[in-house]
Amino acid sequence: MDADVQALFNQSKHIVFLTGAGVSTPSGIPDYRSKNGLYAQDNDGRPAEYYLSHSCLDHEPDKFYQFVKQNMFYPDAKPNAIHLKQAALTNQDRASIITQNVDNLYNEAHASHLIEFHGNLYDVYCQKCHQPVDWHAYLQSPIHQGCGGTLRPGIVLYDEGLDPVKVQDSVDLMSKSDLVVIVGTSMRVYPFAGLLQYRNPAAPVIAINQERLDLGIPLKMIQGDAVKFFEELQV
Repeated sequence: MDADVQALFNQSKHIVFLTGAGVSTPSGIPDYRSKNGLYAQDNDGRPAEYYLSHSCLDHEPDKFYQFVKQNMFYPDAKPNAIHLKQAALTNQDRASIITQNVDNLYNEAHASHLIEFHGNLYDVYCQKCHQPVDWHAYLQSPIHQGCGGTLRPGIVLYDEGLDPVKVQDSVDLMSKSDLVVIVGTSMRVYPFAGLLQYRNPAAPVIAINQERLDLGIPLKMIQGDAVKFFEELQV
């Protein structure tokens, strides 16, 4: 661990972690946007984005359900060192996490000060009566046994809007940051990537990623294994 980087973590009181799929791939959850990922597959000639859209949920709910059930849920996945160290910092009230991931692993790691920007796959609810439903029941059937309505996971689908409260809370965190740490994301997906423009301009930015990032701002690039980095980080 670079002593200067460790010192930045030690001194910072308002760290903001911006994280993506690369945080969870070591836990066995595939990166959907990689060369062999979900978005690169041929799904009956239609892109994965269609099956993860509100239109598909509305017009072909059975296809939506089968796609999500077969491709999105990894209930046996466990948090890795990245989740655990970041969670430890949040529980010291020195850090917040804004994640694109919907896989629930930060909750499994008992993180606090967590914003799940695109929702959580395991927060299932009924579209008819709006009651929350245990995700185990959803994996058995997409129909709510209580009222006969259609169940859905609480994630932001294509052609749906983001939760404005989460967006505003994320902007507020960025403006108060004294260290921004990008982990496991290329920062190409908007509006999540746009959060960078709201950072405190005095806050250093560190990026820990397998792929080198050029984000047009000054940053310290640590290209390599994020698990190893967080295993070595002292918190």
